[in-house]
Amino acid sequence: MKSIAFKLGSKVDDPACLFDTTVAKPVPGPRDVLVRVHAVGVNPLDTKVRAGLVQVPDTVRALGWDAAGVVAAVGADVTLFEPGQRVYYAGSFDRTGSNAEYQLVDERIAAAMPANLSFAQAAAVPLAALTAWQLLFERFAIAAGDRRQRGSLLVLGGAGGVGSLLIQLARQLTGFTVIATASRPDSVAWCCSMGAHHVIDHSLPLAAQVAALSVPAVTHIAALSNTAQHFQALAEIIAPHGKLAVIDDHQQFDAAPLKAKSVSLHWEMVFTRPLYGTPDMIEQHHILQRVARLLEQGVLRSTLQRRLAPGAASMILAHSMIERGGCCGKIVLSEQD
Repeated sequence: MKSIAFKLGSKVDDPACLFDTTVAKPVPGPRDVLVRVHAVGVNPLDTKVRAGLVQVPDTVRALGWDAAGVVAAVGADVTLFEPGQRVYYAGSFDRTGSNAEYQLVDERIAAAMPANLSFAQAAAVPLAALTAWQLLFERFAIAAGDRRQRGSLLVLGGAGGVGSLLIQLARQLTGFTVIATASRPDSVAWCCSMGAHHVIDHSLPLAAQVAALSVPAVTHIAALSNTAQHFQALAEIIAPHGKLAVIDDHQQFDAAPLKAKSVSLHWEMVFTRPLYGTPDMIEQHHILQRVARLLEQGVLRSTLQRRLAPGAASMILAHSMIERGGCCGKIVLSEQD
């Protein structure tokens, strides 16, 4: 089968950093579904693994942790899916990714694809939606659908893939006043279109901008990018007994400035359930099912912004765009639906 391999530790300007190759089609294990991949979402994680900044097992031969496709075969113990079904999922950090013609995924972390979306639109959703959902409704312990008025939620880095879904979920399913950060006219407009009540500029001092807004106290902060750069401001902005959730990577993290306000720190890692085979691993299946229904009902929308053709050349372009920064929503490589 066709696959896009990667050169570990490579820079994106190396023509061989990602390359087309042919490998054997994988065989499903007992709980696996074999998916014929039709579309792949590209995430910052892909670029970090390729560059050697995030470690994965040596057995991971292809990147890609966002996909939509059709079930081609199932393992002996699979009960959730049958061949021919359309599915979408984020895969697992310790298994070969979706940058291939076929991929194995545990049935407990996949779900039926939203019926109203194309493969490309669906592939833009899973990893970001799972991260946003788990951050908002599990780490912050907010009940989905509880629209009672509460404080403000500050989303640092609102225009990216996770921010785009988090803004939508918070606006549609909670009573938060949603404040997003963005620094360019197009990303400001994007955050507004996702549902942010207010957008402030993260290239300028944050605390003064928040103070100038007539909003409830910032009780929750989702720090999605450049947390270290803005950490002192976040510690100043957050209300006493607030909650701060982080998703970006740090070599070290000094939480001491949070003590005086008794702020709780939460770290969201979307792959924890499949990586450790937790007893509640199937919860990812349930979350993606709920997200699919919300997409079908028009409560949420896909954050697909750019579609590229399949292949290593397109994937290099996508990695380059992500590393340059400034992308709103998601980039997806897909066949014609």
